[in-house]
Amino acid sequence: MPDLLHSPAMHTPQSEIQATQPTDWDQCYREGNTPWNRGGPSPVLVRYLERHPLRGKVLVPGCGLGHDVALLAAQGAKVRGLDISPLAVEKARAAQPQLPAETFVLGDLYALPGDFIGAFDAVVEHTCLSAMPPEMRPAYRDAYASLLKPGGLIVGVWFINPDLDPGETGPPFPLPVAELDAMFAEGFEIVEDYVPEVGYEGRVGRERLRVLRKVG
Repeated sequence: MPDLLHSPAMHTPQSEIQATQPTDWDQCYREGNTPWNRGGPSPVLVRYLERHPLRGKVLVPGCGLGHDVALLAAQGAKVRGLDISPLAVEKARAAQPQLPAETFVLGDLYALPGDFIGAFDAVVEHTCLSAMPPEMRPAYRDAYASLLKPGGLIVGVWFINPDLDPGETGPPFPLPVAELDAMFAEGFEIVEDYVPEVGYEGRVGRERLRVLRKVG
């Protein structure tokens, strides 16, 4: 069984991690330029987990300050938060002192350690994909698929239609539903799919809850 507590991701050189990312996320955290941090877990995820609590090993990529991680841990999941920003990991550990420090792992979704492969029962998506340029989406899809055990779930709060200014392209980058369909057309089946009636202020109607199961 993979030892996720002592993952090589904890020791990935920062120069290697930053090479795959166009945005300096550490700078964003230093400057307080973190509009994705709303001070609590996703209301959409909260509502979903009230009906469908996740058990087993769960990963939250792009976990930021760990609000969704803390929610999952409180429900009994063996959850880890992954972030590419050392400062985000540091702040997550400070913001969630009730969780062991090793809950939060410094690492790159696109350069995963071997013991993360096929290790998780579920992966939770919330504002991770919307931070990625669209050309990175095939690699994102492959990374998520590689993390999951057979039958594992992607529980996604997909940011379909961000409120962008005219001429602004992102991040957050829009995700047309047709593109979401195409991304997971092979190797996954849709378990649940709807436009939530709850959300952070300004996001209601702009997100989609879609749960996907890895098949084959």
